[in-house]
Amino acid sequence: MAIFKGSGVALITPFKESLEIDYEKLRELVDYHVDHKTDAIIVCGTSGESATMTVEEHLEAIAVVAEQADGRIPVIAGTGSNDTQTAIELSVEAEKCGVDGLLMVTPYYNKCTQNGLIKHYEQVASKVDVPIILYNVPSRTGVNILPATAVKMAKEIENVVAIKEASGNISQVAELAALANGCIDIYSGNDDQIVPLMSLGGIGVISVTANIIPDDTHDLCAKFFEGDIEGARQLQLKAIELCKALFCEVNPIPVKKATELLGLSNGKVRLPLTEMEPEHVEFLRKAMQNYGIL
Repeated sequence: MAIFKGSGVALITPFKESLEIDYEKLRELVDYHVDHKTDAIIVCGTSGESATMTVEEHLEAIAVVAEQADGRIPVIAGTGSNDTQTAIELSVEAEKCGVDGLLMVTPYYNKCTQNGLIKHYEQVASKVDVPIILYNVPSRTGVNILPATAVKMAKEIENVVAIKEASGNISQVAELAALANGCIDIYSGNDDQIVPLMSLGGIGVISVTANIIPDDTHDLCAKFFEGDIEGARQLQLKAIELCKALFCEVNPIPVKKATELLGLSNGKVRLPLTEMEPEHVEFLRKAMQNYGIL
């Protein structure tokens, strides 16, 4: 059974002016997504700025989201690392928080081989019982999970059940779907490719745009699953300008600014991320206005 089907939000982590995590605002965001039809919450992923969190902050954020969700919505914790032992320790502790799954990015910087990927995920999976979503985002990590590798892990590692495919390569996703023949759930990792990926058998998205248009991101997926392909297509195309604006600078800088414009956060990011360039803020503001959310 899938961990979730539909729209999973790649949740931002709100900060105070001091750049400490604002845990109360984080709780409010959980409630916001429960109220606005989001199908799952992914905490401490790329959009959550996990790379600049201490281990203590990372685990506290996971615990707070799991506690606030209280079974109302699946919670998936980002616990990936370029160090296998660190990934194990984060995953073990996240499981204790009661999360429904783990999102594990490929080891970055080390640039391991495909065999290294398999060994890495085998080691982590052997220490936890909770299901694992592989996270393939080669533009950030320098490592690409090849389709055959993903399928091998899904078949041989019991709790590897899904993959977030953010390579942007639809041909690779098609090859993965063909080789997998249903043995691994596929989520889109690109908001401008949700419908194309679901047309190949994907079951949803782990979405940045869901931070600001949660209802529509849910509805896009729901319409597709209900057979309203035209309705899903229209929502996909409606969001294209917004998607472009949300990635005109490195994620999550623009989505943090978008949540600020909507009053959902103060937009603060931690270095080495910086404030959005003024001309990009105007591009984002215009896209949000055109979409009808400002």
